[in-house]
Amino acid sequence: MNHGVTEATPHAIIRKNSGREKNMRILLVEDEKPLSAAICKVLRRENYLVDPVYTGTDGLEYTLSSAYDGLILDVMLPGMDGFTLLQTLREKKITIPVLMLTARGGLEDRLTGLQSGADYYLPKPFDFRELLACLNAITRRTPTLQMQELSFGDITLNQATSLLTCTRTCQSVKLGTKEYQLMEMFLRNPKQLLPRETMIERIWGFDGEAEYNNLSVYLSFLRRKMGFVGAKVEIKALRGRGYLLEDGK
Repeated sequence: MNHGVTEATPHAIIRKNSGREKNMRILLVEDEKPLSAAICKVLRRENYLVDPVYTGTDGLEYTLSSAYDGLILDVMLPGMDGFTLLQTLREKKITIPVLMLTARGGLEDRLTGLQSGADYYLPKPFDFRELLACLNAITRRTPTLQMQELSFGDITLNQATSLLTCTRTCQSVKLGTKEYQLMEMFLRNPKQLLPRETMIERIWGFDGEAEYNNLSVYLSFLRRKMGFVGAKVEIKALRGRGYLLEDGK
């Protein structure tokens, strides 16, 4: 079954140095999960950080609550269609670069997408190389979002440098990509239970090859770095349920 992709498969992408100074964070709103997983795999191999969601309502919530460098947005979505989502963002003065994906490639549909505020309109089926080129172009010509710091308890995560800092000890340590993604997820949802399945899907993707022990390994790395900087904040495991970030006062 063709999931909207032609010619180049994820394994056929030729990786090039795009000149990006940091890993850009992309929100992917695509309800066809096999296609979403394929796109995530390609983008992650190009060192993008990707959050996949599958409904228009989730896409709106994520965009309003997080800082992204770009948005890949399907048109036909459950909950809220892509045109409505994009119009809502533009009405709220959110200028995130948007690449729209759709099987509706007619002139009127393309015009509707562009008039709604899309930066580029890519009809399905598409080639992964064209997807990457379009994403590169729209994020390059738009200044990178001013990344903020995420904080909870005595720790702060700098989103631009991936530095985790303990504000009590003034000690810092750089996080790896997976460690950063995990810590960011915890800091955006402090004191909230994060199920293991949700964490694996968000970090490794819908068809991710990660097993539960892979998640445990990266959580172990992250805990060690938190200990290295002297943080009292801790990641607590709830047996059989998931993990949450607590302020270990």
